[in-house]
Amino acid sequence: MENKGSDEVEKLKTKFLSVWHNVKYSWALKSKTSFSRNSPVLLLGKCYHFKAEDDDDLTEEACYEASDEDYVMGNVEAFRKDFASRVWLTYREEFSPLPGSILTSDCGWGCMLRAGQMMLAQALILHFLGRDWTWSEALKLQPLDTETWTSTAAKRLVASLEASLQGSHNPSDPGSSPIPQAQAPGSAEEADAHLKEMYHRTLVSWFGDSPSTQLGLHRLVHLGLTMGKQAGDWYGPAVVAHILKKAVEEAMDPGLAGITAYVSQDCTVYSADVIDSHRAPRAGQASAERSDAPPSLQNNQPASASTVPDSQAVIILIPVRLGGEKTNPDYFNFAKSILSLEYCIGIIGGKPKQACYFVGFQDDSLIYMDPHYCQSFVDVSTSDFPLQSYHCPSPKKMPFSKMDPSCTIGFYSRSVQDYEKISQELSKVLQPSAKEKYPAFTFMQGHGRDYDLSAGLTPEKREWPFIRDPRRTVTTAGDFVLL
Repeated sequence: MENKGSDEVEKLKTKFLSVWHNVKYSWALKSKTSFSRNSPVLLLGKCYHFKAEDDDDLTEEACYEASDEDYVMGNVEAFRKDFASRVWLTYREEFSPLPGSILTSDCGWGCMLRAGQMMLAQALILHFLGRDWTWSEALKLQPLDTETWTSTAAKRLVASLEASLQGSHNPSDPGSSPIPQAQAPGSAEEADAHLKEMYHRTLVSWFGDSPSTQLGLHRLVHLGLTMGKQAGDWYGPAVVAHILKKAVEEAMDPGLAGITAYVSQDCTVYSADVIDSHRAPRAGQASAERSDAPPSLQNNQPASASTVPDSQAVIILIPVRLGGEKTNPDYFNFAKSILSLEYCIGIIGGKPKQACYFVGFQDDSLIYMDPHYCQSFVDVSTSDFPLQSYHCPSPKKMPFSKMDPSCTIGFYSRSVQDYEKISQELSKVLQPSAKEKYPAFTFMQGHGRDYDLSAGLTPEKREWPFIRDPRRTVTTAGDFVLL
């Protein structure tokens, strides 16, 4: 009897904590972010200039959420549309309980998993739609004004308190990812736009918050259990990289059969392992070619998503540490160079215990997408589920000096030929300057197993990406040393 009463108390405590997080992360809004008109803005390999040709004498800053007059200067609108087209994954509430727990919200602890989902979503956008794709509705998104969110949060508070006393509501478990049925559009241009929108909607549905979705939070938490992580725990960027790799490899949807993931070992990318990943189709690859495969992911594949026969694309995830206790400022030029590459899918990291998804920079500030907003559960099993809450109209900026040194960098490689080009370009970027002294990561020929540097690592040790043979370790009293 006592155990039953204790369980009820724990459930009630969990629900009240969830309510508090819902209110906290719905109110914590910053209304505007300032951008300089005098400096270029880089967003995942795309460069934007906000300064108009006749603005030579203009020195003040341009505010992102400014008047319509500012939007016509330079190509601010193009930046707005590009940024808002990236998939935004945030805290959610009111979904079914997560594996191994009674939690129905990830508020307060799931931000690194959400950041990882956003990086993975960008890789899938490159795979299926290409870097030049933008969402047609991106400029119609409404800004996240504080008044709307606070009133919504207050309603959630009342509803959640009532649910705490009457029993929680568990949404129905949707089945497989919804695939919109193709209609008969008019022109070829309309047909292409319609097809891309089908890709877009299907891609977002893979990240829905239900047990059956391929890359949703429930799936990631389930995989985390095998690494000693539970719902409610803090997930670091290195552990999330391994969880994402497993999620992609084990995804059963035919649309995901042509892509896999690779995680570097000990800050080293082993080229033979990446090439093997490109050339070794996953189990289930053949199912993507079945006649009953989803129409949006079978015969009507855009040119940007075509792959070399008998090969698959690879998402390359590289956990690194850009300093000791604090980020070494000498690595900022390296981060800038990485985010200037179109095949870069971003960086997951953030402030200590507060994760975010870095997608670009201006001057000495990083541009990021913030998962710390609590939104309601969306049932992605319906063919017309709303997409607005999966796109963010408002970027944020953070000084590089505030970035936590632990992070994971991501790249997308479509083929072996792409990888060879990527490794050559990155090797030049990684050449250490006089200041940096050591590269953030390295490329090596051969397989990782040939070096056996990380055999028998526990999940906890995987969180620290610099475990090396003690005989090879160099210690100094100066800057952080990787070798």
